[in-house]
Amino acid sequence: MNQPAEEDRHQETVHDLSEAVERNDLDGIRTLIESLHPAEIASLLESLPQKERDRVWEQLDAEQHTDVLAEAEDAVRASRMAQMNAEELAAVAQDVDLDDAADILQDLPEDLVDEVLLAMDQQNRARLESVLRYPEDTAGGLLNTDVITVRADVTLETVMRYLRRLSEIPEKTNRLMVVDRENRYLGALRLAALLINDPEREVQTVMETDFPGIPASTPESEVAKLFEQRDLISAPVVDEEGKLLGRITIDDVVDVIRDEGERSLMSMAGLHEEEDTFAPVMRTARGRALWLGVNLATALFASWVIGWFEATLQQVVALAILMPVVASMGGIAGTQALTVVIRGMALGQIGWRNVRWLMFKELMVGILNSLAWALVVGAVAVLWFGNGLLGVIVGVALVINLVAAALAGAGLPLVLRSLSIDPALAGGVILTTVTDVVGFVSFLGLGTLFLLN
Repeated sequence: MNQPAEEDRHQETVHDLSEAVERNDLDGIRTLIESLHPAEIASLLESLPQKERDRVWEQLDAEQHTDVLAEAEDAVRASRMAQMNAEELAAVAQDVDLDDAADILQDLPEDLVDEVLLAMDQQNRARLESVLRYPEDTAGGLLNTDVITVRADVTLETVMRYLRRLSEIPEKTNRLMVVDRENRYLGALRLAALLINDPEREVQTVMETDFPGIPASTPESEVAKLFEQRDLISAPVVDEEGKLLGRITIDDVVDVIRDEGERSLMSMAGLHEEEDTFAPVMRTARGRALWLGVNLATALFASWVIGWFEATLQQVVALAILMPVVASMGGIAGTQALTVVIRGMALGQIGWRNVRWLMFKELMVGILNSLAWALVVGAVAVLWFGNGLLGVIVGVALVINLVAAALAGAGLPLVLRSLSIDPALAGGVILTTVTDVVGFVSFLGLGTLFLLN
């Protein structure tokens, strides 16, 4: 099914659910959701206002709560868990995959996490605590301990007999992990190797020794790159001593990639990536207020700069009319460079070795585009106001601003990263201030020098 058709079906279901809630048609609600996958139910909950979301949640079976919570976005999941007690949360954590359970508990206050762990059985508690030792945005926070291990000195026939005795194998198992007697990771054995090799051969003769374990402290963004580059379905995770902790599977990496995309998009507007679209008004307003204040401060600074040229604007009205053109062109040029550099940094393509070439490239792009569009804007100014000098001034100001915008757009992410500041979060606001101020000063400054003298 193509994406537009899927989106239409989703919106139609949301509409039908809303109408069923409005009619208080509980049977209708249950009928609409009973055949849906937990991920689809989670998506529906995220698409409903709080009141309708609560009503739909009440119609879910207790068994469905666990799977839906595992699939829901953090903000929606946190709001639901806030209404559950420690015993209910413990039951949820024991019924989902280990990495999902860790994600669920990391959304809770620390004291409540302790209560939930105490309410769990000893085996599940030990497994979960082993994952909670690591930050959620690292390989250790993504791992699942549900992994099959074998020894290097046994035959493939022994491994096959061992697998037959198991009632089931973990999902997305395409490799078995080979470890020594102290659980140190040695390599991986592909399931396909069991089928195509002589059963009398030992594991160590056919295992992959070039399939390295991922250190538990590896950032999740690097884990995602590794899966992308090597087309992995699963990968082992090891501690500082090389001992096997568990594995990461492709479904967890897909979640990381999606979260990274959401984080970049939301950061551009100063929002948190876990923003709930249908969160209450006051909570949403508080979350956005801080960034609006930052933008206000930068806008007031730009207005203060314009105030320097109040006398000029009063005498030459054409400057006030053309001023937004210079600022907006600089903003667009800077945003283009900023976006390209942030993307390159996210993909690991930009470092200090190639930054000089990158800055030169963006500078040349800025010069070429500024010269071309300066001629266009200058000609428009001459035709509009019949003033050749005004056309030259706006053209020169445009060149200055676009060149400055290109350099700022390319350089700001590097500077912000060196200061441990997220470029996606702060880059846009700073860039807008730079292009506005440079545009206003260059255009109005040149206007003051040549039009009033």
